[in-house]
Amino acid sequence: MKLAEALAERGELIKRSEHLKVRILANARHQDGESPAEVASILLSEYASALDRLEVLIRRINRTNSAATMRDGTITDALASRDVLRMRHRTISAAADAASGRDQEHRYGPRQLRSELVYVAALPVAELRSAADEIAKQIRLVDLEIQRVNWEFDLIE
Repeated sequence: MKLAEALAERGELIKRSEHLKVRILANARHQDGESPAEVASILLSEYASALDRLEVLIRRINRTNSAATMRDGTITDALASRDVLRMRHRTISAAADAASGRDQEHRYGPRQLRSELVYVAALPVAELRSAADEIAKQIRLVDLEIQRVNWEFDLIE
């Protein structure tokens, strides 16, 4: 099994376990004399099986990510880099939004009276937007490289 296939299965198992959890909670209690729509104990058993399989997959995926090499290190290194790039992108974009008054339009429009306060940007909005665009490009490139490597490496036992 390729790493990419394991990642897809992991995603399906996460969705399935969340769906089973909702069904378990919905059927955990019922009125006396009525039958529940589903047997909660059977759902709990299915949930436990799904989580057992998920744990095995996560362990194997993590081992593979730590061993599989790519340009500047391992997949784990690339994932860490991508996570930090995403954090950087969110913050720079938010700073540009705040400096431009995007989230508070009423505070940055033209004044109606001379006594109204005037707000000015403390950060260079255009430079921040440009930096955010460059970081977004870097994120896309790292994602593409990770995807490529995911299809090249077999999952480690």
